[in-house]
Amino acid sequence: MAVAQYDWSGNAGRMGDEAATPAPIANSRNISGRATVIDGDTLAVAGHRARIRLFGIDAPESSQPCLDGKGRRYDCGGRATASLAQLIGRDGNVVCRTKDVDAYQRLVAECGTAAGVSLNREMVRAGWAIDYVRYSGGRYSVEQRDARIARRGLWAGTFDAPAEWRQRSLK
Repeated sequence: MAVAQYDWSGNAGRMGDEAATPAPIANSRNISGRATVIDGDTLAVAGHRARIRLFGIDAPESSQPCLDGKGRRYDCGGRATASLAQLIGRDGNVVCRTKDVDAYQRLVAECGTAAGVSLNREMVRAGWAIDYVRYSGGRYSVEQRDARIARRGLWAGTFDAPAEWRQRSLK
């Protein structure tokens, strides 16, 4: 498998040259392999026990409903999951750079396809995930603004922010 080189700085949606790549974060590592999509912001990569949570984005939960532009309920969590699977493509190969471990023992990572497409960035650009500013520091704010203006994905109707929906659902 060819390993793509990425601009992990978040300045581009596609591959960058090695000179543009910042120094590795302490304890970070690259993970690559065939991915299975768990939901709109979580992957499992073959050969690795821990699941991977896409850094800085938040997608609707699998059971989370949303309203489309006509006010009809639809399965936005399922649509987000399908969008991530489509981005990864048929070969399913991804490269992820880990950043942290979350409370659920998932690796938090920036991931891309073998062709160099940033999954984190493209999920927000497509409107099927939001910029999780609490963690991203606004890294995907431009993509979110563009998705909102163009009414792509979730932005075509109304939805609860996934974190707020999770909090209410746990009560």
